[in-house]
Amino acid sequence: MTTTQQAPKPIDVRGPRFTAGVTFLLALGALVAGLLVPIERSWGLRVLSPEFILLALAWLNFTIGTIWGVGANPFGAFFRTVVRPRLRKPAETEDPRPPHFALGIGFVLSTIGLVLHLIGVPWGLVVAAAFIVIASFLNAFVGYCLGCQIYLALARAGVIKPSSPLAA
Repeated sequence: MTTTQQAPKPIDVRGPRFTAGVTFLLALGALVAGLLVPIERSWGLRVLSPEFILLALAWLNFTIGTIWGVGANPFGAFFRTVVRPRLRKPAETEDPRPPHFALGIGFVLSTIGLVLHLIGVPWGLVVAAAFIVIASFLNAFVGYCLGCQIYLALARAGVIKPSSPLAA
């Protein structure tokens, strides 16, 4: 008996773009706060700094989305339950695996930024937030998902082997 796995259920492309928009605002706030406020603080004050808190909120969203999937992250859940019912049926859908991979990249970047900030590395959080700002801006406002493109390039190269073919 052979079992064929089907591609995951397609998702509304507006969901990841909405999530990227909220992420953009959080990361931009962290970036600006990190540029305006000096790093010379005790460990405890670093945890309470505005840049740390803003990037930690984005990190939480990335973490939940990475572990439980694109629709499980708080911003995606808000889009699905509050925003999407007020919109027309999506004209376009996509495979959830590339956006899920992109959330994983955001998780790694934000984790690095938070850890560097906590151990007192100057500009660590700022640089990580800048990368997140660029990627989330491109996704939210241009419709170009860098993490998705990395996923697709790795899949084409055979580095990532999806259990079923990617949707066109």
